[in-house]
Amino acid sequence: MNHVQAWARSVIAVASKSVFVKVDRPIGFSDKSHAPYPINYGYVPTVTGGDGEKQDVYIVSDLINEPLQSFEGKLIAVVHRADDNEEKWVATTENETFSAAEIAARIHFMEQYFDSTVALV
Repeated sequence: MNHVQAWARSVIAVASKSVFVKVDRPIGFSDKSHAPYPINYGYVPTVTGGDGEKQDVYIVSDLINEPLQSFEGKLIAVVHRADDNEEKWVATTENETFSAAEIAARIHFMEQYFDSTVALV
């Protein structure tokens, strides 16, 4: 299976799923190598990503403007990185929707360093 087929398979696997995210990089987090995170970011404890680590998730929301410790919501997109061995997932609250362009703008703070594409699920 090539990388594109694997990516398509991951998009199908997560479509319309509810997900629990353990937040390890809340809004305002900074590791000093990047600007502070403008959104919450974490991982799904029960899913392994393409890099062998837990599956990473961006949390985008107009309703959440504070640092979180955990989050439960719906998966709305997969971010494919052509120059990396993993995809990032994107989650939001049950009642919100975002276009691929809106998601790309919100995750640009990190994805600007990668050749990435946002695919809605």
